[in-house]
Amino acid sequence: MYGIAGKGNVVGNGTYNTKSGRVQKYICRRCGRVFCSRTNTAFYDLRTEEEKILLALKLVLKGMSLRGIAEVLEVKPETISRWLSRAAEQSEEINKKLLKDLNVSKVELDELWTIVKKRAAGTKRR
Repeated sequence: MYGIAGKGNVVGNGTYNTKSGRVQKYICRRCGRVFCSRTNTAFYDLRTEEEKILLALKLVLKGMSLRGIAEVLEVKPETISRWLSRAAEQSEEINKKLLKDLNVSKVELDELWTIVKKRAAGTKRR
């Protein structure tokens, strides 16, 4: 029952406030571990609003420099770099789980994303 959702072993255990709003806390009845809805995400233990971090990541994807993003969002370039690293680590974890469950190689997954990006770019031009 460890790590399996919907088995009744995890229950709500209050909330706490952040700049982004309330965060739900949970406790596992089985092992007593306390965690929150941000645990194992790129937002865990960050004090910045989630929207600001997501905007920074979108701007990186659009090709804006880290220094430029930092200037616009009024944070240090190192902060943007740290957010980007966290997001990359989280993406890698998701890829690992996808590859395990789907029995797809990393090369095949990269090829799939290339196709998806080409199709998405084609629909934007129309």
